[in-house]
Amino acid sequence: MDNTNWTSVSHFILLGISTHSDEQIPLFLLFLLMYMINISGNFALITLIISAPRLHTPMYILLGNLALADICFTSTTVPKMLQNIFSPTKTISYMGCLAQTYFFICFAAVENFLLAVMAYDRYIAICHPFHYPMILTRMLCAQMVATCHVLSHLHALLHTFLMGQLIFCADNRIPHFFCDLYPLMKISCTSTHLNTLMIQMEGVIVISGALAFIIASYACIISAILWIPSAKGKWRTFSTCGSHLTVLAIFYGTITWVYFRPLSSYSVTTGRIVTVMYTVVTPMLNPFIYSLRNGDVKGAFRKWMRRIWSSIFG
Repeated sequence: MDNTNWTSVSHFILLGISTHSDEQIPLFLLFLLMYMINISGNFALITLIISAPRLHTPMYILLGNLALADICFTSTTVPKMLQNIFSPTKTISYMGCLAQTYFFICFAAVENFLLAVMAYDRYIAICHPFHYPMILTRMLCAQMVATCHVLSHLHALLHTFLMGQLIFCADNRIPHFFCDLYPLMKISCTSTHLNTLMIQMEGVIVISGALAFIIASYACIISAILWIPSAKGKWRTFSTCGSHLTVLAIFYGTITWVYFRPLSSYSVTTGRIVTVMYTVVTPMLNPFIYSLRNGDVKGAFRKWMRRIWSSIFG
C-alpha cells in the first residue's frame, strides 16, 4: 500500500461482541452479572484467605494472588465493553487501546506463571510432604510471586511495544470487544510478520514453558500416587489436584486455540467467543472451582459467616 494512503489513527472503534441492537441489553445484563460474580467471588476468596490464619500457607497465598489477578484481568476489558454497549461512538483512544493491550497481556501472563507455581506447590505437597514447610517457605513463595509479576510485565512490554510500531489505516474498526493482538494486527496497514513471529516464538516459550513445567510436576505427582497401596488413598491424594487441573484445562485450552495459530486462519467471530471463555468465564468460575472442592476453604468460610452473623445479630 502506498504511504500516501496511510492516515494517523487517534482512536479505534470497538464493535463489540454483537452489532445487533436487539441483543445489546441481554448482553449487557449477562456480562454485568458475570463481572459482578467474578469481582464478588474473587474478592470474598481473598478476604477469606487474609482473615483465616489456617489459610496463611503457600498454597492459599498463591490462590489469593490468582484471585487478585482474575479481578485485574477481567477489569481490563469488561468495564469498557459494558460502557461501549450503549455508547453511540464505541471509541477507545489509541493510547487507551495500547494500555488495554498491555494490561490484558500482563495479567494473562501472571495467571499463566501462577498456575505453574501452583503446580510446583502440589508437587512438593504430594511428593515431599514432610519437607513441605522447609522447602516452600513464605519467603520463597513471595519471591516466586514477585518473579511471576516481573516476567509478566516484561512479556507485556515486548508485545505492546511491537504493536505500537504498527501503522493503521483509515478503517479503525476493531471487530472485537477489546484491543486484542490479532484483531489489531488484522487492521494494520504495515507488515505484522515480526509481531506474529514474536507471538509464536516468545509467546509459545512463555506458555509452553509454563505448561511443560506443569506437565513435569504432574508426571512426578502421578508417579508418587501410583506408589500409594490403596485405591482410596490414591483418589484422596489426586483429588487435591482436581481444582487446579480443571482451571488448567479451560485456561490453556482456550488461550492456545486463539493465539498459537497463523494470523491468516484467525476467525474474528469464533475468536470472540473463545476469548470470552478465558477472559470472563474462567475468572468467574475460579473461586467456585477452588472453594467447592476444598475442605479448608469451606470450613474457613463457614466460620467466617458465623462471625459475621454473630456480629450483626449477636
